[in-house]
Parts: sequence; structure tokens; C-alpha cells
Amino acid sequence: MNAVGIKSYSVYIPRLRMERAAIAAAHAWAVPGLSAIAKGERSFCSWDEDAITMSVDAVRALLRSGSLNNINSLTFCSTTAVFSDFLNASVVSAACGLAGSMTALDSTGSLRAGTSALIRALQSSAVGDSVVVAADNRRAKPASAQEMQYGAAGAAFAVGSGDLIARVVAADSNVNQFTDHFRSTGANYDYHWEERWVRDEGYLKIIPDLVGKLLVSNGLSGAQINHFCFASTVPGSALSVAKILKIPADAVVDNLAVRCGDTGAAHPLLLLAAALEKAQPGDRILVVGFGGGCDVLLLEATEAIRDFCAGVSVSQALNDGHKETQYNKFLAFSGELKMDWGMRAEFDAKTSLSQQYRVREQVFSLIGGRCAVCGAAQFPPMPACVRCGALEPMSAVPLADESAQVVTFTADWLSYYPAPPLYVGLVQFDNGARTLMEMVDVEPDQFDVGTRLRMVFRVKDRDDLRDHLRYFWKATPVG
Repeated sequence: MNAVGIKSYSVYIPRLRMERAAIAAAHAWAVPGLSAIAKGERSFCSWDEDAITMSVDAVRALLRSGSLNNINSLTFCSTTAVFSDFLNASVVSAACGLAGSMTALDSTGSLRAGTSALIRALQSSAVGDSVVVAADNRRAKPASAQEMQYGAAGAAFAVGSGDLIARVVAADSNVNQFTDHFRSTGANYDYHWEERWVRDEGYLKIIPDLVGKLLVSNGLSGAQINHFCFASTVPGSALSVAKILKIPADAVVDNLAVRCGDTGAAHPLLLLAAALEKAQPGDRILVVGFGGGCDVLLLEATEAIRDFCAGVSVSQALNDGHKETQYNKFLAFSGELKMDWGMRAEFDAKTSLSQQYRVREQVFSLIGGRCAVCGAAQFPPMPACVRCGALEPMSAVPLADESAQVVTFTADWLSYYPAPPLYVGLVQFDNGARTLMEMVDVEPDQFDVGTRLRMVFRVKDRDDLRDHLRYFWKATPVG
């Protein structure tokens, strides 16, 4: 029987980073104690990013990073899924150009949704590769400790057999009614219990019990673990668990609290990606997921890890950040501040679901057309070729991974836009297609005609009346 394990991985961390000192300063008049945890920065989503868009970015980079064969399933994992009764994974798979014949599944309900899905995928006997992606963008009350501690990110893993960068040694799970936090259906915020109780009665008892049994059953000791991934930002928790298990202190993977914060269901996989980034052949990696019980996954890096290059590594994602000090912008993008945009924002953003379905390949997969007569690529595909006027049926041309550049642009301060100004203009794809697009994540002093662009899948607009989001593709500067 072929060994199974991890074939590739990629991560996505939003470029926006809020300095915790700025958050603490905004609340100093009421909660001066926040300054004690104001070190570093946390990642946060722009107004048009969420768990779906972060997952799409992570999976697209994953698909570019390695040779995957016959992808038969995709599991989307999140505690902040956009839709409660609509398959979020179907949106992710369509935007990533995956086959409609595959299995798609949503995994939620716990911060270990990602580790549980990864274990299930690794234990599956189905032929072919599976993709597991976890992403979270949790809300927190202003002036709360969670507002300082939380972050946003996505992490995607491809698992299967064949060319592995890490093989599975063992995995186990249990279920437990221990409650460290919860969020009821319809609530916006998590409710957290006292940290010392969570650490002493939860982490330090439940985790060592399960991990200890797994190590013993595989003839290993804690001293033989090279990388220990435990996604907790409770100070000292990972080190305390490692000490009980006799795992070396230098094997504990940094929890990334200072650089991006606690990214929810994505965090255990984010730490696993960080461990794989530094792992050497033969290194043992222990991953723990916690919430309503415990997951434990033991992996061993293979020789292929030496030459592996992730689609986007953790270090790359952390370094590609834009520091933000405007606390009000952070609040507005997080949904905690409702701005009065005036009459220009008074419009009905209803989506025609029937029309969206008819042009789904254009909307979700950015598929253009190529003229059968003159070969001109174009978006959107029209009944008649824009160059020669031919009426012949066009062949499909994927544009999501096609390089492009700015032809014209304007910065519009008059139209309603949640993050003014609205950058819009003509985008020229390298294959000849040209279309009008919204441009995001623009640095004005580094943006001009000729700037190289890549495509990103984002929220196009929000229909507050029906509580619905419409997605589409936008252009963003490369690098």
C-alpha cells in the first residue's frame, strides 16, 4: 500500500496588518490595561475579503506549487463560513477551476475543523488527491482582548500518495465536553472562559493524555519530536504542554501571535506550514488541534522536503504586509463601524441568481473566449468577435492565472466605495484580452500605467437587504 501524506501546501495572510499599539491607544481612555498586550501586529481582512476569498487565494497558490493528480475532493474549513445554508466549498472549487465532478464539503463547528478535515483526508482510501483549506476571519468586540489577539489567514494542503514532502506516521482524535470558548448560532462574538482554567484543566490534561498514548503506541518519546505545532496564543501554553510531554523547548513552533495573531481554524495548519518550511528530511512534526476534544497528527518529513517550494510560504506571507495605523479603517473593514456614505450608497445590490448561473464560468472562474477565426482572446465572450466580427462559437480561455498590466486607470472619489478611492480601468492580459476591472490593494506612489497585475477573487458587493455577497475577480499589483 502506497504511503499517504502531504504533497504540497500554501498559505494566505491578508496584507493589511493593524498595529496593536494603535488599537490600545484608541481604548486607552477606558481600558488602559490593553497596553500590556499591545506588542506586534495582527492581520485583518480588507472589506472585500473573507473566509472564502482567503481560501481561494491559498488553494490557487497551492495548485501552482506542485503536481497534483486527479483531485477528487475539496474540504473548506472555517468557523466564520460566509454561508450557513449554501456550500461554501462549491464557491472555492469553482474559483480555483477544479472539476465539477469532485466531492466538496464544508467543515465547521470547532477551531479544530481544519485538523479534523486534514486527518480525514489523510485516512481516506479514495484514489487521487484531496485538498483541505482552512480560513477564518473572526469578529471581536472593540476594546476586548480578542480584538488584539485575533488575526485572519488561510492555509491549504494537498494530500494523497506519490510525491510526498511529509508522510503520515499516526493520527488520533477524541471528543470532550470541555468548553474553552463558544459562539452561539447568530452571535457575532465568541465568549471566552478564564485563561488559567483553560490552560490548566484543558490544555495541560486533555492534550498530553491523547498525545502521550499516540507516542507510546508508535514507540516514540517526546524527545524525538522536532517540531511541535500547538495553536494557542495563551502565553506559555505550548511550552507547558511540551514540558509535560518532554518535547524539547526549541521544538515548539512559534505561535505567530506577534506577527499575525490567532487565525482560528486556520491556525494549526498555518503552524504546520511554518514547520514544513523549516523541516529537514526525517524530522518528526507533531500537530495538535483543540476544541470540543483534541486532534493529534504525527508526520515525518521526506527527502522531497529539501527541494520543495511552497506556493506561498508563511515567511513570504508575513513579510508581504502593509502596516495600518487607522483604527477607524480597521473597525469599518471588520464590520464594527457603520459609515454614513450618503445617498450615493443608497442602491439595491440584488444579485440575479439565474443570470449568475448562466454566466457562472465568467463570474467564478474568469473564463474568456478565443475567436475561432482570428484567434483574438476577449472577456467577456461576445456573440461576435470584437476584432473581426466573426459569429463562430468561441473556445474557452482561462484568465485567472494570466498575467496582465494596467492600460488606463482612474482613482474615483465620487462613486460609493467602502475603501475610497475606487481604482478602475482597462486591464490588458498578456494573451491579448482586454477588459475594464476594479483594482485593489493599490499603493498610489507605486502604481501607474504598465504596472504588472494578477487576478484575485474578492467580494464585489454586499446586498444588505437579503444578506448576500456577490463575488467577482479584481486586479491587484504583482508583489
